[in-house]
Amino acid sequence: MEPGPSDAQLNQILTIAARTPDHGQLVPYRFVIVGREQRDSLAELYTRALSVAEPEAPEAKVEKAIANARAAPALVVLICSPEPDHKIPVSEQELTCGAAGMNLLHAATALGFTAGWVTGWPATDPIVSSAFCGEGERIAGFLYIGTPAFPLEERARPELDAVAVRWSPPTTA
Repeated sequence: MEPGPSDAQLNQILTIAARTPDHGQLVPYRFVIVGREQRDSLAELYTRALSVAEPEAPEAKVEKAIANARAAPALVVLICSPEPDHKIPVSEQELTCGAAGMNLLHAATALGFTAGWVTGWPATDPIVSSAFCGEGERIAGFLYIGTPAFPLEERARPELDAVAVRWSPPTTA
């Protein structure tokens, strides 16, 4: 929902997002900003991709794709661009990309916005991917930024005891 971040605020969000752990300083990610004036083109891209991937897609799915292309005032596409033949494993590079996405969400929240990270079928669709990605890259997610229409409810989270344990060294025989 409006308002979204100004250009200066979006630059600040992306600057904070880029301050991420990056073993080897490879910067295995990119941010692609899809401006408001480009949302109709994105909706057309989604419609074209869906018509190829799922020619019999229900009208509701097509309408949802169009709505997603136009959702939120700001849209940043996070691209994972690892260097596959580097001494830094691709898995570490992918974690760096994920950390950049998480930093973006935190930065947007710190500036008073709400942000959501969405993948869905467009993230893996070859037509959509080719519009954003180069060789060896993939879409890590679509990050939507705006102002919440109503206070957000916290979703259920795991109990801390279920995800945090103390390590016990192995015993020696």
